[in-house]
Amino acid sequence: MSVPNLLSVLRMLLAPVLAVLAWLGAPWLFLACLMLALATDMLDGWTARRLGLTTQLGAKLDSWADLLMWLTLILCTWWLRPDFVRQELLGIAVGAASYLAPIATGFAKYRRLISYHTRLAKLAACAVGASLILVFAGGPALPFRIAVALVVAASIEELAMTLVLPSWQANVPTLRHALRRGATRAGSC
Repeated sequence: MSVPNLLSVLRMLLAPVLAVLAWLGAPWLFLACLMLALATDMLDGWTARRLGLTTQLGAKLDSWADLLMWLTLILCTWWLRPDFVRQELLGIAVGAASYLAPIATGFAKYRRLISYHTRLAKLAACAVGASLILVFAGGPALPFRIAVALVVAASIEELAMTLVLPSWQANVPTLRHALRRGATRAGSC
């Protein structure tokens, strides 16, 4: 078990901790735990690339940790900021549906969780994470709305990638890369 994989596992373990803290109404402890979880999300991939430890297992662990974390955060937002959920329900629904659509499509095509880790998805995740820190600290909704737009764009790219890639592949940074890989595989058949 490498350091990057341990960071992904830690994020998985932090998801239920976040849920408990939100349920108990401990917003500042929740916020501290959220920042730790978001830091593990940024550090796992960076550490893996920096140390030359990128693996398919690591990509899968990261993807499962992300899914668990984001689903947990939807529930936590309802418990800690129900006013925000009511105000931004459409954005939350669009963001969640956009996030889940490529996952469902990937399961339908590859029978597994996609693990593309695209540049746009990383940008969207950072934007969502930063906007949620602001939301839980009582800040404005505008950064969240911008983050949702990025999630939608990242999801469209991931859906297109799933359509063009003939088989499951991890760590495909952009649609352009997927098109090249898809053409390469089609040419070698």
